[in-house]
Amino acid sequence: MCRTFASIRASSAIRAPNRLRAVSTISFGTAAVVLDGSIANVALPTIARALAIDRSSAVLVVAVYQIVLVMSLLPFASLADRLGHLRFYRYGQSIFVVASLACLWIDSLPLLLLVRAIQALGAAATLSVSTALLRSIYPPDWLGRGLSLNSLIVACAAALAPTVGGIILGFAAWQNVFIVAVPLSLASLLLGTSLPAGTRHASHFNVREAVLCAATFGLVMGGIELATSGAPLWLSVLVILAGLGLGIAFVRRELRETRPIMPVDLLRLPVLRLSVLGALLAFIAWMTILVSIPFRLEHHYGFRPAEVGTVLAVWPLAMMLIAPIAGSLSDRTPQGLLGIVGMVIVTGALIAIALLPEHPSYFDLAWRMGLCGGGFGLFLSPNSRQIMGAAPPERAASAGGLIGTTRLTGQSLGATIAGGFMAGSGGAALAAIAAAVLTTLAGLCSLALFHPRLREPARHAIDPLVDDY
Repeated sequence: MCRTFASIRASSAIRAPNRLRAVSTISFGTAAVVLDGSIANVALPTIARALAIDRSSAVLVVAVYQIVLVMSLLPFASLADRLGHLRFYRYGQSIFVVASLACLWIDSLPLLLLVRAIQALGAAATLSVSTALLRSIYPPDWLGRGLSLNSLIVACAAALAPTVGGIILGFAAWQNVFIVAVPLSLASLLLGTSLPAGTRHASHFNVREAVLCAATFGLVMGGIELATSGAPLWLSVLVILAGLGLGIAFVRRELRETRPIMPVDLLRLPVLRLSVLGALLAFIAWMTILVSIPFRLEHHYGFRPAEVGTVLAVWPLAMMLIAPIAGSLSDRTPQGLLGIVGMVIVTGALIAIALLPEHPSYFDLAWRMGLCGGGFGLFLSPNSRQIMGAAPPERAASAGGLIGTTRLTGQSLGATIAGGFMAGSGGAALAAIAAAVLTTLAGLCSLALFHPRLREPARHAIDPLVDDY
């Protein structure tokens, strides 16, 4: 049945050359929101000086964006199913453009935080449906390549953001950093007619559950941010516990819903549940090492900031090289196998990072960063394909929102864990060991997919490879 359904989906996918325009639309839109989310980091010292605020207050420019983004993804994915994916994508891009342009007239921190929150709402609306739109663009046997291309766009935008931001700050006011992504969003809107309209579901959107979902993630993420910004420990723990308590009540309500905002029905599928858990562990490890390694290079080994940036650039470059290959392989190979190989490579590289020599050369660092980037490239794109392929077509937006929420939650947890290790002696090396433990567990999640009891696929899965374990 899965193969029959897959053939139906293949016939309904966009055909070339319209597919190229549709892919360009999603690529421009994704690059815009990723670039905007990453470029603010390099401008924080300049913003702090210009607005006469301290560094901890300036960090709120990034924190507010991330918190609003993770609060909105799942509710917006559910709302998009009711309004239509294409319409919701256009809404998101339009809100993002207007909020970005408004940054040109900002001259105070409260206004900047308000506009950044609106930017995040536009970005969340875009990201909540972009993966679902990709699934409708590609036939099932091309889905892995499509998702790998999207991962490539994300990696390129994130890698270019610091350089682009530095160039803008060298020639223009800091407000211009927030409009650099506007041309990409406008291009996405102009090309948007090539995207499939999709189907709309007439079911009622539960506002109360949407608020509960947003409040749950907002409290948990806010508590994590408080922990990293030096707030009293009791306050951070209290906020996180409040979020977890609210989350338990929220999930209990969701278990009774036929189309829940939090896709607990999808998480009942063993293949999807293990894939999400593996992704969460991988993203925690990713951010743990990326936050901790610059401190180790500068403070312990005496590297200059420019040298640290050059070393870290090898990571996204390796991902850019491996992600397309991984995507192509995932269309013909069980994704669990690629996940195992990827996590074995990353685990070995992380152990090598923990055991760096006393005076490492650039080559000593570069090959370790390259293996990390390549291993994550092998794992993440096939893992996303696994999640999207196992979800029924009418829940594509929910599955895509789940992927985005998992990524953001994992990165926030990873930053917090790295901060905890940095507080102690030898913390960076211990952070690498902790990250290696997490990637080992992520690899075990991929290995578990081969267990005979987990081979039963989702009833409505479009991915024929779900049957191949």
